[in-house]
Amino acid sequence: MKNLRAKFAHPVFPILFVTILGYGLLLPFTGFYWDDWPFAWIAKFLGPAEFIPAFMPFRPFLGPIFYATTSLIPPIPLYWQIFALIIRFLIGLSVWWTFKQLWATRPRFALTLALLLTVFPGYSQHWVALTHINQELIPFLFYILSFGFTFKALRAERPLTYIIIALLLQLCGVFPTEYFFGLEGLRLLLLFFNSDGVFIARIRGTIKIWMPYFIIWALNALWLAYYYRFGPYNSYEVNAARGFSFINILVEIGDTLWKVCFYIWGQVLFLLSANSFAPSSILTICLIALTFALLAFYIPLLKGENESRTFAMSLIATGLIGILLGRLPSLAAGLPLRLQSSYDRFMISMVFGGSLFIIGFVELLLRSPRHKAVVYSVLIALGVGQQFFNANIFRRDWEQQQNIYWQLSWRIPALKPNTVLLTHQLPIDYETDLSFTAPINWLYAAEINPPSLPYALLYTEKRISGVTLPSLAPNTDISITYRTTKFQGSTSQAVVIYMPANGCLRVLDPSRGDAEIYANLPAVLTDAIPLSNPSLIITSPDVAASPAFHSSEPQHTWCYYYTKAELAHQIGDMEKVMALESEAVNQGYAPKDFNEWLIFIEARALTGDMQTAQKLSQQILKDDPKMRRGVCSVWKRMQAKGAALNVSNGQAGSADKITEILSALNCPQ
Repeated sequence: MKNLRAKFAHPVFPILFVTILGYGLLLPFTGFYWDDWPFAWIAKFLGPAEFIPAFMPFRPFLGPIFYATTSLIPPIPLYWQIFALIIRFLIGLSVWWTFKQLWATRPRFALTLALLLTVFPGYSQHWVALTHINQELIPFLFYILSFGFTFKALRAERPLTYIIIALLLQLCGVFPTEYFFGLEGLRLLLLFFNSDGVFIARIRGTIKIWMPYFIIWALNALWLAYYYRFGPYNSYEVNAARGFSFINILVEIGDTLWKVCFYIWGQVLFLLSANSFAPSSILTICLIALTFALLAFYIPLLKGENESRTFAMSLIATGLIGILLGRLPSLAAGLPLRLQSSYDRFMISMVFGGSLFIIGFVELLLRSPRHKAVVYSVLIALGVGQQFFNANIFRRDWEQQQNIYWQLSWRIPALKPNTVLLTHQLPIDYETDLSFTAPINWLYAAEINPPSLPYALLYTEKRISGVTLPSLAPNTDISITYRTTKFQGSTSQAVVIYMPANGCLRVLDPSRGDAEIYANLPAVLTDAIPLSNPSLIITSPDVAASPAFHSSEPQHTWCYYYTKAELAHQIGDMEKVMALESEAVNQGYAPKDFNEWLIFIEARALTGDMQTAQKLSQQILKDDPKMRRGVCSVWKRMQAKGAALNVSNGQAGSADKITEILSALNCPQ
């Protein structure tokens, strides 16, 4: 064991080990999320150079980073997830190297900090790879290395070269994004607490070393004050000094410190307790236990002599101040710090402070080196478990995304240009309507003529009465600026879609009575149904849309047959509707949402099979009495069409038969 430990004792191995366990196990099953989609779409259809003008109104110094990475990596989810894993490993390695320069006589602290920061459990956005690797983690990597070269310069005979490198890396870390504006204070604190001499001399020496970095930081502050207040930037509607009270600030500070200092380190246990016996929970618990057991191999690397309480207190103080400085940009913008949501991306600027605090807290609380090493191993294992838990959430989200894209392609093979898809929301967590606009265009527009954007998807729940969607009145103009492109449409050129949490995607059709069938749904959806125009769907295109560019076609289960049947129903091919139903039922498939039976009832009635249609209606009402409105709506519509129906091989009496069925089903006349 000693020989084996000696062979793998270099810190690169434990850092690589926790990186793979935390972020790599579910990597092949994750994809694109949130802003990944518009960025991937830009790279694919407009080219990497388009990121320069695309970011000019928002974060102009981010454009070159996106340009560089998207020039090297194609917009394929797996490639970006692998790249994210590599960047994550490099961050851990850079933290270890950086603090080895500062704590030359305390190597275990550098390794401990690197391991804790690598799997820091408060930040869950790693898998939104194309967005956050470029937007946060690459600038963060630059900033870490800037610290490292600053510390290296302290002990160099000719420090000027290292100082210049540190300043250049600081520029690359602080200007692309405002996230790390407060991080510069950590450099000052670390320089002060790790200097020697009397108090006044330490202050003078620290300020002298820090002054070049302060100048760049001050220039960045002036840039932010100008660009984000007076320039075209309007992403977050920064509202510093507006709407804040002293009490609110204290509450936010207390909430931040509680979450970052303590709660996040055990967060995974609270999350798992909500569903302890789910397979994913059991897997996560097993991974935590396995990680801790494997970390026992490296526990001697985390052991060391007891440090003074003064050193522990300096870590705690640096950590607390670092956390507050990291919270400053998002707090100034009035943005919340919500865990397990897209808002926990703001944690990236607090990972240093949080990790330094917990090390200082453990060092102050415990005296036994072995006990400390065990506690660190527990914290690292919990961090790995938290990141695996997060990865599984994103895995499920990617799986649901693929369901949506494939069902869209089955139901809508092609779409006339300048069509807007309207829905109140889709059953998914990490994508907004504007996120979906990119893959919708990817699906239906093989070529783009910028700046024209041919398609858009809007959530009426979020956009109604706003600038994008002023109202649901016919002929209302819809205008969406999408980075450097623009969608111009109208509410009179819309298709309304709906996908319940436990059901299939469907196109809502006012001529099919959907306004009545779905009357119990939110008004922001039902009020849009009269606008839906299924004739905008191209039912038999030369080349049908397919999301095969990002995933292979899934097994054909109920939703495949339902979406294809609804498409056949739209073109009036009732024989095909019934054939698809028979094939699905013969394979043992059935809907979870009974509304999906309604088109099959109607198809049988329209082809004269009244008996089967009636039996199916009765069975649905027996299984779910709440379906009476939908079932009765179908039969009332059939009653209105009664004279045109061919019943019993052309015999008369359709209207009387339908009236009889309506009475048998207890439908109001």
